[in-house]
Amino acid sequence: MALETRVLQPDEWDVWYDHLELAFGGVPESAEERGLYRSLTEAERSLGVWDGGTCVGSAGAFSFRLSVPGGALVPAAGVTMVGVAPTHRRRGVLTSLMRRQLDDVRAGGEPLAVLTASDPAIYGRFGYGQAVYGLAVEIDTARVRLDVPPGADEVRLRLVDPEAALADCERVYAALVPGRPGMPARRPGWERQPLLDAPSLRGSGSPLKCVVAERADGEVVGYARYRVAPEWNLSGSQGRVEVGDLDALDPAAYAALWRYLFGIDLTWSVRAVKRPVDDPVLHLVSDVRRSQARVRDAMYVRLVDLPAALEARAYGAALDVVLEVEDAFCPWNAGRWRLTADAKGGARCARTADPAELALTVRELGAAYLGGVALTALAGAGRVRELRPGAVAEASRAFTGDVAPWLPHGF
Repeated sequence: MALETRVLQPDEWDVWYDHLELAFGGVPESAEERGLYRSLTEAERSLGVWDGGTCVGSAGAFSFRLSVPGGALVPAAGVTMVGVAPTHRRRGVLTSLMRRQLDDVRAGGEPLAVLTASDPAIYGRFGYGQAVYGLAVEIDTARVRLDVPPGADEVRLRLVDPEAALADCERVYAALVPGRPGMPARRPGWERQPLLDAPSLRGSGSPLKCVVAERADGEVVGYARYRVAPEWNLSGSQGRVEVGDLDALDPAAYAALWRYLFGIDLTWSVRAVKRPVDDPVLHLVSDVRRSQARVRDAMYVRLVDLPAALEARAYGAALDVVLEVEDAFCPWNAGRWRLTADAKGGARCARTADPAELALTVRELGAAYLGGVALTALAGAGRVRELRPGAVAEASRAFTGDVAPWLPHGF
């Protein structure tokens, strides 16, 4: 029987999601997680591959607006829920899903597609570039001190119910989005994801807790969500604080929140994952070695409409460069493009017959797009070819941002 690819019907969701759980190891999610993702699923953007009555492949997309350099919020497809049944590997199922999905993204007018990868080796062949990295730290709070800035002592901290504080926390999050490329503006419903608190998600930790930082007038200017993981041995307590989210609008509130987490009784370390790679905490701690900083890949970017994507972001320096772009999977992007930009934010990208000055694939453009990966580094790896002396350095200065891009949560 021939395989059929079609848009998800409402009554097929459970079968479709059961397939996805199987593709990711077969461990069922909690009812809380499953209910949230059912409510967030955009059925019209969700594809299933069916072998008779059996779902053997899936791919979905969330409709995001993603912050890019300069602060614009650009429509982007948040690719998600991709899986192929083990019985149907090596039969072109994934390629057919990626083909259909990117065609749909283009038809819908979204310049970008983004994803997080369960296996980093999979998506490069479809034009996704590794654009965002994440930082994880595990800080020995018994030996590391914090050097907090002036004003931290004036910040008022208050332990609150995570649900009750949600609106205030979301206002802080929304205020930060334009200033940090890679952050998605949260659509209704997505504010629930950081509050997921099923017992299966806690590990050895407590139920979710929340502390807010307030100014003297009571305005919330920062928050941290965390769990405490108690542990005891013959020497006594060995507990750990596990940080889920920590956001703040100013350095004083930011430092005050970290100091609070460092000081929780009966704990000796603080662990935080999914932090930006330029997180200021690395400059607050007295001993970065005992903070065990580690970096890993976080988000991949795919330019679907190349000129629209390049024109949507701002550039850090004036630029006039001709790009020779290879894009085998989305050939409408392939060819020669002149990208011009000024330092005030305006950019223009159009086809040209002028001689190429840089040669690269759309994957490298995706990696550099949010400003966190330097074109000079990609050229050093042989992935960008300089055809005019000086072109790589000029383009790299313009593309690289002042702050590292950051994906604060998965999708």
